[in-house]
Amino acid sequence: MIDLTPEQAAPRIANMLAAHESRTLEFKRMGDNKIVRKLLEAICAFANTEGGVLALGVADEKQGKGGARLYGVQENPEALDELTRKVRTQYHPPIETIRFLRLPCTLRDGSTGQVVLVQVPQSDKVHSIVDDGTWTRLTSGNREMTAAEIAELSYRRGIRSAESEPVPVDWALLDTQVWAEFAKERGFGRVRPLPEQMAQLGLAERVAGEWVPRRAAVLLFAEEPGGLLAAQGTRAEVRLMVYQGKAAEAGAKPNMKKPPRTLRGPLIRLIDDTVRVVLDELSAGVELASSGFKAHHRYPERVVKEAIVNAVIHRDYRLNRDILIRIFDDRLEVDSPGVFPGAITPANIAKAGSKARNPLIAKTLRDFPLPPNFDLNEGVPMMFAEMASAHLYPPQYRQNMETATEGVTVTLLNMERPTVWDEVSDWIDRNGALANADLCRIAGVDTLKASKMLKAWVEQGVLVQLPALAKRYTSYVKPAQPPAQGVLLSEAQDN
Repeated sequence: MIDLTPEQAAPRIANMLAAHESRTLEFKRMGDNKIVRKLLEAICAFANTEGGVLALGVADEKQGKGGARLYGVQENPEALDELTRKVRTQYHPPIETIRFLRLPCTLRDGSTGQVVLVQVPQSDKVHSIVDDGTWTRLTSGNREMTAAEIAELSYRRGIRSAESEPVPVDWALLDTQVWAEFAKERGFGRVRPLPEQMAQLGLAERVAGEWVPRRAAVLLFAEEPGGLLAAQGTRAEVRLMVYQGKAAEAGAKPNMKKPPRTLRGPLIRLIDDTVRVVLDELSAGVELASSGFKAHHRYPERVVKEAIVNAVIHRDYRLNRDILIRIFDDRLEVDSPGVFPGAITPANIAKAGSKARNPLIAKTLRDFPLPPNFDLNEGVPMMFAEMASAHLYPPQYRQNMETATEGVTVTLLNMERPTVWDEVSDWIDRNGALANADLCRIAGVDTLKASKMLKAWVEQGVLVQLPALAKRYTSYVKPAQPPAQGVLLSEAQDN
């Protein structure tokens, strides 16, 4: 339990009372004698959905306004003690990142008391309550999940993967040249039958006393994985489309440079072939329909390859959709079926990196003679670093949650990113005086780095410091006249 001071608590309470109960916020008074069970269900639901905050000792909006809603946890202190004990023992698996914040305040009757905020982050697991089921969060309220919903959430979180499911495929169709190359690299001989060798790698399991290949084995070693898995509703190909212009135009004559191309084969070859074909297309450029000129793409090859490798390795192989790669004159898009596994989001992927939805596939690919992946969890951060080094915009991730087309799209923009000074200059033109905190947000730097940049720009004459009563209120504007020609703005960005 973290205790806040009255000064720290006041703005939190004001914000809380101004908010509405939602998918990520719930208010609960403590008077109900069954309250602990309801609170455990709410915490479970938050963890299994998008995370959220449970405000204890606060009535909902129907029971009053403002401070009249503050009943405090003093209404039932035994229930709070019971809750803090049970959150450590009643969840399977445990929810390890719950935080309790105690906020002192003036209650509705004028007495001094506390409300408690229970902060529950979105989990990368699926949690159940001992003897009370598995819960999900609705727009307002909680609901127990069905077995099918639990299974679906397990797939989405990456706890279960379609790669491990057994599929009825003849073993002879997996005894391919790709398997021979892999077995040679691993030092396998011909002493044991193929099913037993696959089983040793985790690529087979016993079903009714017989070894049956897992989906990962078919994807990795069959010559035509998509054809063999079609009966299970799985697609395993890549579709490449090259457009003229900046958007796909529907109609009798779509604006495609050439007919769409389908790439297929065992994953190691699918990755290599797709990378080669895409890089060839990028190097050739895309002819602009309006001008006849060619748009030359400047993405680092490592970034293009990583985007393709991630799409192939981490896609959801339950879904009956191909990986789609679209090349426009101003961007490259790679669309991978399936949402982000675990707690990864478009907002945190730059730091969190990718999570292996299909760890068996990722692990096996590392053992090929020329592996496409090293599974160091550095691929996505590398993409951001390489795009920055090339003075391009960072990779843009978008997640589509619609069931029929759910997927993750990474977009590489073929546009030079403006310098920090260009962004600062534009910000001042639109918003007025710039403060240190503004520069921190614009440039993604800390306060000390921002201070050095501002000082350098003032010394160079491109910014003027405005008078201020205190250092924390210091702000900057551009001078009335532009600085002398030849000022090196890049020096300020390097300091």
